Amino acid sequence: MAKTNKNQDTEGQILNAAENVFQKKGMDGARMQEIADEAGINKAMLHYYYRSKQLLFEAVFTNAFSLLAPQLNKILNDDSSIEDKVKNFTHNYISFISKHPYLPNFIIQELNRNPKFFEKIQQNAAFPTLEKFKNQVNEEVEKGILKPINGEQLFINIISLNIFPFVATPLIKGFLKIDDKAFKKMMEERKVSVSEFIINSIKK
Repeated sequence: MAKTNKNQDTEGQILNAAENVFQKKGMDGARMQEIADEAGINKAMLHYYYRSKQLLFEAVFTNAFSLLAPQLNKILNDDSSIEDKVKNFTHNYISFISKHPYLPNFIIQELNRNPKFFEKIQQNAAFPTLEKFKNQVNEEVEKGILKPINGEQLFINIISLNIFPFVATPLIKGFLKIDDKAFKKMMEERKVSVSEFIINSIKK
């Protein structure tokens, strides 16, 4: 049965409220009653849409990932140079995760708890594909644009440098003795510093 506009509006309110609460409290700290209050509905209504906190958390993640995946896939498979891909990927990823900071930890937590979760992610039609990116790296290496590097290793380097600060936020803030505002400023600066670091390491 097709969802009515009212149902879609209510579900959208729930997902927005849940994302806000998950960002503040994390998966373990969030409570269904708190999410219901944030959405302006009663707990029974929330359970009508989502029977458990885990199902709601997965829905929030899937909704966010469905926004990020097409952006990353487009960058990896467009006709721009590897240099531009590194810049655009880094900029888009950091911008997006800054708005959805719970995502990296959720993915790691969920993959450790439920390895089959990755199969769910891969079913997304816009899940990023790497074939064109890897072939392009090989071509630019052959043309002498890039130093010899494996496309898969380069992709892991890009992902690692972009993801780690968000996975280890408390650790980084503690080591550097910075508050949340300074951390956000630093992540904004990483859009350039990460790109330059990677490009300088691979360009001839």
